[in-house]
Amino acid sequence: MIYADYNGSAPLLPAVREYLRKRIDSDLFANPNAIHSMGQKVFKGIEKCREIIADVVGCYPDQVVFNSCSSEGLSHIFHSLLSFAPSEKKMIVTSPVEHVVLPSAFSYFVERLGFNIKNVLIDAEGRIDLSDLENILQKDSARIALVSIMAVNNETGVIEPYEAIAKLCQQYGVDYVCDTTQLIGKGEFNFATSGVDFAVCSGHKVGALTGTGFLMAKDPTKLRPYVYGSYQEHGLRGGTQNYIGIETLAVAMKEFEREKSRLPDLKKMRLAFEEKVIRACPNAKVIASAADRLAGTTLIGYPGLHGQAVQIELESHDIFVTTSAACADNQPETSKVLKAMGISDDLGRSVIRISLSTSHGERDYDSLASNLIAAYNKLSRIHSY
Repeated sequence: MIYADYNGSAPLLPAVREYLRKRIDSDLFANPNAIHSMGQKVFKGIEKCREIIADVVGCYPDQVVFNSCSSEGLSHIFHSLLSFAPSEKKMIVTSPVEHVVLPSAFSYFVERLGFNIKNVLIDAEGRIDLSDLENILQKDSARIALVSIMAVNNETGVIEPYEAIAKLCQQYGVDYVCDTTQLIGKGEFNFATSGVDFAVCSGHKVGALTGTGFLMAKDPTKLRPYVYGSYQEHGLRGGTQNYIGIETLAVAMKEFEREKSRLPDLKKMRLAFEEKVIRACPNAKVIASAADRLAGTTLIGYPGLHGQAVQIELESHDIFVTTSAACADNQPETSKVLKAMGISDDLGRSVIRISLSTSHGERDYDSLASNLIAAYNKLSRIHSY
């Protein structure tokens, strides 16, 4: 079996599984906000996890706010920066290739609070046009409440020039919210040196428990509570902390730190896999092949075939992939991201996304290649009848 949907959700890491076995058998269960000794032990454990995670992602511990996932983290940030924005700042600058959570969140602020959206131009690979962003900032910085552009595209794996974006935003005094969901735990990221003002992480993307996550804020005083409650997370996120989930986050981030030296090898294997498939099936096309992409992500299509048919064929051989984004896997149409990139429906409806981790090797990619080539050959013969 090959599970190739790490961009959708990573399986629990072996180290996390082992940690959980021991943790569940322990007697340390208490409300971390209680003042008795058991509660304080749990609380100290949370703070130790905060330190571990901060060290891996390159920020200060007090810049980390634990939550349930990146969707919550981004919603928290948008609530803080937009609901309390000065009346003259009614513009949101973003891109047409963001994860669905952004347009869903922004629609509220457009409809209820009168914000307007400005999309930055992108090239055929889905990369941000930095000159267009600078023109927008130069012209409208006084009206811009925030810039929100992702670090890595969840469908194509394209790495955006987020550090250059951060420099431009700093130059014009605009807050930069960077969706780092697909970068953290899959590629190198340092919050301090990146220059971004806000970033996010979902635990299930890095091999920790689902329902865990955190945001990073360069200046935490800019955050306003989004989930109301008591003084948990310094009063920024109410509710009793998911302390076991937080502990698995720390374990997963430490594992990534140990494994990240294998990322260049993963990238080499991915490129060799893509070349092998294209050589055998010249009609196939790797989306955004000319761009710098996440080490283990391939979005590939075969014009005229249906991505779900390819997906089903691979699953019959115990290979599990998605069509573009996992959260839109049941929608048999070209994704909004690919439409924004100018991809035709003939190609867009045919794509599958293959996303692996440093735990995979050449044998996995060889099996993927042979089965994908066989699927393309089989389905293209059927399609030609």
